[in-house]
Amino acid sequence: MTMTYRRLIRDGSEPLWMQLMRELRGQIEAGEIAPDQPLPSEAELTDLYGVSRTVVREALRELVQQRMIYKVKGRGAFVAPRKTELRFVGSVSGSADDLRESGRRVTTHTVSQSLSPADQREADLLQVPVGEPVVRMRRLRGVDGQPWLLVDTALPARLVPGLDRAVLENQSLYDVLRRRYGLEPVGADRWIEAVFPEPEDAALLEVTTSTPLLGIESVAWLRDGTRFEAYYALHRSDQTRFFVGIR
Repeated sequence: MTMTYRRLIRDGSEPLWMQLMRELRGQIEAGEIAPDQPLPSEAELTDLYGVSRTVVREALRELVQQRMIYKVKGRGAFVAPRKTELRFVGSVSGSADDLRESGRRVTTHTVSQSLSPADQREADLLQVPVGEPVVRMRRLRGVDGQPWLLVDTALPARLVPGLDRAVLENQSLYDVLRRRYGLEPVGADRWIEAVFPEPEDAALLEVTTSTPLLGIESVAWLRDGTRFEAYYALHRSDQTRFFVGIR
């Protein structure tokens, strides 16, 4: 680990703990310490910067609150992984669109894809009769080589004829719906909850069943009010945070 150490200004107007916090944050943002790598211990930081243990602890406490670092009992402080920030919760775009715009490498694997009768929940969300044919699919999305999202989607088959046989590997579903069927979402409702995955879901996402995930249920509609898509997605909460702007 290569870090730079600059002298703190002892007679300045900014408290020493804040100077130290800014110094460590700058090194993290510059990539001098990689995600999940340890910072120097409290004792080492005390010696390196010539400050008290109280100053070090206050600086580290602030970095924890800023989600720049995390602490492991008995092991010290570590640089927190940078989470993908998504805006799609407050918009009608898909998460893949957000990710690609940020320059991330996105892959999508179709786990299953079929023509099936709508169950009660799907019927309620899509406002169709129970048993009406829907195209049901399960897709696993990866980001930069890591499993990231598992989503179960249902769409009324009458709106998307042949979609159950379409090749959707590594494609944006919303792009296919726009180009092939002329379906353009104008609104969506989404509900977010904290959940633990079932064993099958955990295996696909490469997490344990005790890993907290973000569950998002969504229903989207067209300009005439027709509901055309319902899904339930499991997001790895260690890799994602959502942005919702209120204006």
